[in-house]
Amino acid sequence: METGVTTELYPRERLGQVRDAAAKAGLDAVLLTPGPDLRYVTGYDAKQLERLTCLVVPTGGEAFLVVPRLEVPAAQASPAGALGVELVPWDETDDPYALVAARLPRGLATVGVADRMWAVMALRFRAALPDTEQVAAGSVLRELRMRKSPAEVAALREAGEAIDRVHRRVPDILKAGRTEREVGRDIADAITAEGHAQVDFVIVGSGPNGANPHAELSDRVIRPGEPVVVDIGGTMPSGYCSDSTRNYCVGEPPADYRAYYEVLVVAQRASREAVRPGATPEAVDAAARDVIAAAGYGEHFFHRTGHGIGLESHEDPYIVAGNLEPLEPGMAFSIEPGIYPGPHGARIEDIVVCTEDGHTPMNLTDHTLKIID
Repeated sequence: METGVTTELYPRERLGQVRDAAAKAGLDAVLLTPGPDLRYVTGYDAKQLERLTCLVVPTGGEAFLVVPRLEVPAAQASPAGALGVELVPWDETDDPYALVAARLPRGLATVGVADRMWAVMALRFRAALPDTEQVAAGSVLRELRMRKSPAEVAALREAGEAIDRVHRRVPDILKAGRTEREVGRDIADAITAEGHAQVDFVIVGSGPNGANPHAELSDRVIRPGEPVVVDIGGTMPSGYCSDSTRNYCVGEPPADYRAYYEVLVVAQRASREAVRPGATPEAVDAAARDVIAAAGYGEHFFHRTGHGIGLESHEDPYIVAGNLEPLEPGMAFSIEPGIYPGPHGARIEDIVVCTEDGHTPMNLTDHTLKIID
């Protein structure tokens, strides 16, 4: 079994929950190829290959996992091997799509296919099941994946602690005279050194690049007196993700930056305090947006306040105007308002989990602007 992966994260009853949810949605079966949905249900982080790997969950029968024969050892060694799911290997000269079709009950009206299924695979399934409608299975899986179990919350807390440790190392890495790319490389090394299995992204937005929320690492040299936005995240061995943004300045920051940074601290806190069961994502978004707009910076906050997180760094629920789906305990998401006037920018991001009486943060480093001598 993979390091850091527990049976609590991928319990046996999850297959039954998927089967029940699919039946409730009017599906006859769910077909899950490699990606976050397959990993959520079985714990198997299968490789994305041209050879078909597919978990088949019929609503009226037992699930089975179709795998290329040379991938059988990997499937057995994963948490899926402990779930008792039947492994159905196929050889190089077999047609795995016909194999799936032959094992499914006749007369299937509708099947759900994984949202991340490659188009070529979906088309092959369409040819193998010509009389069966295909729909996206994400609407079925999202209802389960949005509500994190205690084991999933523990995995997110571990991820949050790991990325917090990286932010504590940033002042030793971020120096005037270094390029964003050099700093980003060292931060990426720290992400893996602090326990992540992989680096998902590193943003080091210095000066004007800090006004671009999705700035790419560049060869721009960081100068004295410049604010720097550091947004970083990775995936832990458990499969669960981290994501946290903090702000730094090499030397004394500009006065106008200090002014709106103080507004941002208040806005981010207001948004976090709005998180509770029954509150809508729209209301949580508005809590931050109203503070920023009242201070005169409304036009400079132009993205949603947050996104869900789990086996993907971006997943449901999205904290944005128009999302009226009430929050529930176990939902995990970012709170990350930003202000980007142009010569520089700032964003503060924490991952939080909705609880019975409010929320609990996964990130514990403070929001104080870090001044680096």
